[in-house]
Amino acid sequence: MGVRLMVVDDHRLLAEALASALKLRGHRVLAAAAPAAGAADLVISRAPEVCLIGTATPAEPGTFDPVVRIKRERPQVAVVVLGPVPSPRGIAAAFAAGASGYVRHDERIEGVERALMKARAGEAAVAPALLQGAFAELLNPAAQPDDEGQRLLQLLTPREVEVLVRVADGEDTRLIAAGMGIAPSTARTHVQRVLMKLGVGSRLEAAALAARTGLLDRAGPIATASAAAATPASPDSPDPES
Repeated sequence: MGVRLMVVDDHRLLAEALASALKLRGHRVLAAAAPAAGAADLVISRAPEVCLIGTATPAEPGTFDPVVRIKRERPQVAVVVLGPVPSPRGIAAAFAAGASGYVRHDERIEGVERALMKARAGEAAVAPALLQGAFAELLNPAAQPDDEGQRLLQLLTPREVEVLVRVADGEDTRLIAAGMGIAPSTARTHVQRVLMKLGVGSRLEAAALAARTGLLDRAGPIATASAAAATPASPDSPDPES
């Protein structure tokens, strides 16, 4: 029997894509929403069996405040966190807040579905490999952890960073072009460059990778600065980076 659930993520494109995939597998999705900051009110009012909450920063203070409130006011709702490759602090914070599970953003839909079913049944929904990895990091912490998000960010120009942020917000080529004051053909070229540099084959993959590695959290200020520095151009005018 399908799970009655909600999907909440700061990045609307990811929330809607996951919701669509789960609907196709027979689950009843009450809502797919963004941003995650408003998750508590929505979940409390709709009372799903399970809520999937996405976050790119599980170890940051306050990230799981919505989970705490949901469990306080709707204790029967199971919460599963969708996050990046977890740190020990991230997993601990999720479960301390009352979450029933933790699933990586890049987990296959079958894995997400298993987590939903386990959480609804009152079981802990976390892959043994994640727990093993967390314990391994605690026992053998890396002296200089690899920052994948920062590495990927350095591959992109400020203009491409702005494009990536817009892609993650669900904008199509027409909206990207209008928002940046460039021709649709130029916007399309920027998108293709972003996909190529990130080594992905689709906009959805780019958005998921950026969210999973924390790239989007770093990209925001750069994208804002790029937009402020850009001089609006006619849609038919060539973009300096095209």
